[in-house]
Amino acid sequence: MSHPLPPDEPAGRPDDPAGPARATVEAVVRREHGRVLAGLVRRFGDIDLAEDALGEALVTALERWPADGVPPNPAGWLTTTAARKALDRLRRESRRGDKHAEAAMLHDPTPPDPTGPVTDDRLRLIFTCCHPALAEENRVALTLRLLGGLTVAEIAHAFLVPETTMAQRITRAKQKIRNAHIPYAVPAAEDVPRRLTTVLAVLYLVFNEGYLASGPDADPVREDLCAEAIRLTRQVREVVAPLGPQPEVDGLLALMLLIEARRPARLRDGVLVTLDEQDRSRWDRALVEEGHTLVRGCLAVGRPGPYQLQAAVNAVHTDAPAAADTDWSQVVALYDHLMRLAPSPVVALNRAVAVAELDGPEVALAQVDRLGLTSYHAWHATRADLLRRLGRVPDALAAYDEALRTAGNSAERTWLERRRGAVSLGT
Repeated sequence: MSHPLPPDEPAGRPDDPAGPARATVEAVVRREHGRVLAGLVRRFGDIDLAEDALGEALVTALERWPADGVPPNPAGWLTTTAARKALDRLRRESRRGDKHAEAAMLHDPTPPDPTGPVTDDRLRLIFTCCHPALAEENRVALTLRLLGGLTVAEIAHAFLVPETTMAQRITRAKQKIRNAHIPYAVPAAEDVPRRLTTVLAVLYLVFNEGYLASGPDADPVREDLCAEAIRLTRQVREVVAPLGPQPEVDGLLALMLLIEARRPARLRDGVLVTLDEQDRSRWDRALVEEGHTLVRGCLAVGRPGPYQLQAAVNAVHTDAPAAADTDWSQVVALYDHLMRLAPSPVVALNRAVAVAELDGPEVALAQVDRLGLTSYHAWHATRADLLRRLGRVPDALAAYDEALRTAGNSAERTWLERRRGAVSLGT
């Protein structure tokens, strides 16, 4: 979808008479984009048509809402307007006569038939986009674009690839769906396990983007994306329940809950607060307890996977009354296991952070330097902190500069600037 809001016109600008309406449109887009688009795709069976129609509806909203007022149900208004625009387009294209007939019901209050094992439009679209005919990396990118409402730049940042590369992947995924005539059908129960791994990957990436938004102009934390990812993961858990124990689903839910539990303490005056400096009394204990219960359930099943191990790491952190009480040897052991199951440079970087607490910054720095994640701001930030702890001030300042160059989130940038300033002053 082409976003109708010019990037150089921020929402709610004091001298912009359309500011409040524009801000409302942006809020609706963030909150309802996936649901509205999924409903349109389900109704019309055409991603491009659905995206274009929703984009046109947003433009119309920007034109009308400042004068007419924001409707009481903005998402419903957008859905109806977009559906009418899609029908108008279909009427103009006689070759789409069959689709026009299929979509003739504008106000159909009943769910589609059949609904199959997945009844939520957004979740059904996720499973549809995770069709095995698509390359896995393309499935994830397309679903993040459609359901998460993320920009191409945000998705590219999540994958650590150039924006042009990600744009090509999304385009190829759409072409594949169109050319292969992949139906927007509800997956049958037997299809769910085959698509589960990708679905979980998508949900975790949506959560991550919400927990620390990548765009420089985005809110540092997008609570809507975090809540949506958790809600959909809970639904996936219900969908797969008849299939027997699925500990990776429980592990992902536990991982999200244990991270989300720390959110109230992660920002102070718009600046990131690192785990060791957070006020742990502000953590959401109900989410912590639910996460711990899920982790214990996973341990009982005895089939460890990447999400379960990451959840276990977070369980260790949230179990410690203070940062100094953290069982770092257990954290390192869990990362060792994770490296055997799902090795990656990012996992190795996280392991090195734990090694620094256990064996010292010099040992950790040697491991970090071997990773060479030069386009990843967290790699530079980790190096900067280790160099600071070793007293190598000029090298630490240079590393902070690189971290600032590659960081996108405003809260993270402010934190890095303060840390760099403190190092330069010798404090």
